[in-house]
Amino acid sequence: MTEHRVYLDHAATTPLDERVLEAMLPYLSGRRGNPSSLHASGAAAREAVEGARETVAALVGAASGEIIFTGGGTEADNLALLGTARASESARKRHLVVSAVEHAAVRETARYLESSGWEVTHIGVEADGLVDPEELVAALRPDTVIAAVMWANNEVGTVQHVEELAKVCAERGVLFHADAVQAAGRVTIDAGCVPVSTLALSGHKLYGPQGVGAFYVRDGVAFESMVFGGGQERGIRSGTENVAGIVGLGAAAHLAREELDARVRHETRLRDRIIGGATALPGVRLNGHPEERLSNSVHLTVEGVEAEGLVLFLDALGYEVGSGSACASGGHKASPVLLAMGQDEREAFSAIRITTGKDNAAEEIEDFLEAFSTAVTQLRELSPLQIT
Repeated sequence: MTEHRVYLDHAATTPLDERVLEAMLPYLSGRRGNPSSLHASGAAAREAVEGARETVAALVGAASGEIIFTGGGTEADNLALLGTARASESARKRHLVVSAVEHAAVRETARYLESSGWEVTHIGVEADGLVDPEELVAALRPDTVIAAVMWANNEVGTVQHVEELAKVCAERGVLFHADAVQAAGRVTIDAGCVPVSTLALSGHKLYGPQGVGAFYVRDGVAFESMVFGGGQERGIRSGTENVAGIVGLGAAAHLAREELDARVRHETRLRDRIIGGATALPGVRLNGHPEERLSNSVHLTVEGVEAEGLVLFLDALGYEVGSGSACASGGHKASPVLLAMGQDEREAFSAIRITTGKDNAAEEIEDFLEAFSTAVTQLRELSPLQIT
């Protein structure tokens, strides 16, 4: 294996920013207070948590009291659906709408609710991954509690027209949840202007630590806790707070807000160079919307090549890319996202995901494109698959 490594899988996780680590270190060593304690150490920990809450809130245009800290984006997605569902059952409302391209954290929670007697309507997407607002309108019913459409897709990178979709729901008294795990820090999010009811965020997609996330709940949204204990986090997510992780998330959110424009410009240049160079090869095409997409996201179907083999070949050459969603790895199944976009299983098994980051350099991208061309050419010579 080559010693030279280039990381191009930022949708799976981002490296911990050194500035974030620096902010966390005091809370991993000498500062050991529990935020619920009354003494000075507890007060210092509580102050650190509340400071982080304010910076995370600022990243998404929320009030600090609307931010609940969680163990990650998956937990936030689960809480959004289960908490609002539980709060609505007394009104005999048991209908949920989800898009066909949701993250497994939403998709599997919807499946659980369905097994518990809820009705779930799955709405499709166009070939570019966008939800049609008219299809969402048609799916809403008088007993619909909440609709879930992710802000930006974790696989193909398509960015949804969330403001329009959320308004459609708000006008009909339906809650709207958006998984913003991939979008936060790359797309401007303002909960004060966009009528989302709940949002899910994750620290490790923002150059923050793994194992910590945040859940936005708009003030006034009916919600019942799913985690019981000491009543921390407004009683929504009990348990002693992960102070160091929360401080890290706060620092990452602060940097993401301050550097958003510069990061997006840089990532977009790298992204577009990859798209141009890769799709110049025969049988390589871009998946997702060509323009309404994340600044760092390239998702390609490479005809005549299996994605797993291509990922491993590139890894041996020193380039780390992804195959579909990292959260769904381990099972050899076609991506539900690509199937929903109209691709067949053969196409889905030939798709790879390349996601750039703020620290990638233009020279790395040029070298990657050369390695990509080499890998595709050699694998096609060995593969039983044929370019059609």
